Amino acid sequence: MFYKKYLSPLFIVFVSVIALIDLFKPGLPITHDGQDHVARIANFYQNLVEGNIIPRWAGNLNWGYGHPILMFLYPFPSYMASFFHFLGFSLVDAVKIVFGLTFVLSGFTMYLWVRNFLNEKAAVVSAMLYLFAPYRFVDMYVRGAIGEHVAFVFLPLVFYFLLKLNKDIKGIYILGGSLSLAGFILSHNAIILMFLPLFFLYSLYLFYQSKNKKYFMFNAACVMILGFGLAAFFWVPAFFEGKYTLRDIVTGGKEYAASFVTWKDFFYGAWSYGGTLFLSKQIGIIHWIGLFGSVIATHHLYRKKDRLWIVSMSSFIIFWITLFLMTSASNPIWQTITTLQKFQFPWRFLSVTVFMSALLGGIAIHVFPDKYRKIFLLILVAGLLVVNKDYWYANGYLQKPEAFYTGVYYATTDTGESAPIWSVRFMEKEPKSHLEVVEGKGEMREVKRRSTKHVYEVTLEEKSRLRENTLYFPGWSVYVDGNPAEVEFQDPAHRGLMTFFVGSGKHTIDVRFVETKLRILANSASVISLFGLLFLGILGKVLLWRRFR
Repeated sequence: MFYKKYLSPLFIVFVSVIALIDLFKPGLPITHDGQDHVARIANFYQNLVEGNIIPRWAGNLNWGYGHPILMFLYPFPSYMASFFHFLGFSLVDAVKIVFGLTFVLSGFTMYLWVRNFLNEKAAVVSAMLYLFAPYRFVDMYVRGAIGEHVAFVFLPLVFYFLLKLNKDIKGIYILGGSLSLAGFILSHNAIILMFLPLFFLYSLYLFYQSKNKKYFMFNAACVMILGFGLAAFFWVPAFFEGKYTLRDIVTGGKEYAASFVTWKDFFYGAWSYGGTLFLSKQIGIIHWIGLFGSVIATHHLYRKKDRLWIVSMSSFIIFWITLFLMTSASNPIWQTITTLQKFQFPWRFLSVTVFMSALLGGIAIHVFPDKYRKIFLLILVAGLLVVNKDYWYANGYLQKPEAFYTGVYYATTDTGESAPIWSVRFMEKEPKSHLEVVEGKGEMREVKRRSTKHVYEVTLEEKSRLRENTLYFPGWSVYVDGNPAEVEFQDPAHRGLMTFFVGSGKHTIDVRFVETKLRILANSASVISLFGLLFLGILGKVLLWRRFR
């Protein structure tokens, strides 16, 4: 009995590990963003060690001038990698563990949802299609897109807990749904925008099916409110303080238009480790077979008056709308709905097609006669492994010491979109020292340096202008002998760095990065949401105990 119960999940784990063999060879797979992610996580971990529970400032990036990228970079993968690094794994190995573990978990969460939504064999099919879509390997072995990769774990989980709430109103499902949604937001703040309409549509379908519509909608609303509340510490500052950065470099103008996809590329394209214009955008041969098989399934479900036909038909339509939005024919829509430009690359909608094609493949096998399902499942798995066998390989490996990532790092992001608007996009060389006298004369000694706190002792012969070689961003303040100093950061001669005047004599300079009022408010919203979840969890246990005592 135990063997039969866990056979399918074990099968999914076993097959998914095949695609991870190349990931765990020595070194860091060469990808577009992999090296930068490791360096950012090194700065993230350093913040945690220093007691900053919510890391926002990367002190060693950008040639040592620091950078606010951690405020805008999805933190959940960094928390995961930091945990494994804390256990003793190197930074590179910690990042690879995150990639490997979440790849396997994404297959399991897809299986979990579809098993409850459809049936066992359909769940295995959907999980395999979800795992072995070509775009999943683009994320892992070509782009090194750790945030988008981790987000695939939480998408099916949100659907799963919404489904559970439709069947049985329990606090544990609100808890799970809220945590899953928060995990999704904290894994990738752009991809969540693509899937919010899908969450809404699925909730409407479940509402239509629900026997207790009022309670379902109330609890689904709780999931959304608490999920966004838990993640508020990240997304609120990222959204509202993004105006202080050069984010429109990649999301404004017509940059997106250069990345539109041709229709033929959805069906076939040569595998490439090149840049964003050259990477593969194909859906997958086996996925196309499952997609067109779902057309027959939809017709069958409609004739049987099974309401599942609504999901199948809607998913099919959404799939094709998503493809259209990735082609140049949709350019007028991108120009009208400018929010779409925030996605940067139209082909990022492949995340939606991965999910839709996996679901539609599961629906296709759901209507198969039971005696044929095993055969179809075996053919599908064999087909996926054969067709995609050339995609799960790294394009070489980087062999660099740990100090390369933990020390001063010259890069920040590919385009510098998180740089403050009053600075240059990229600094060009390391500063001579962390604190300099730019006008006047004196000596100085560094007493303490942390990511968010720098302390110096200075002895000045006359009133002098000092420059802290750290990029200014809201939250940075300078104190001279405990008193706040007036900071200038928009002087073109000093490229967004902090300068301030100090009188003659011996002084203690304290430079601190603290939470702004907005960040404190966002942090409070997360804490309140957490207590709300704990209350629901305790309330659910109490009600359960009363029911069965």
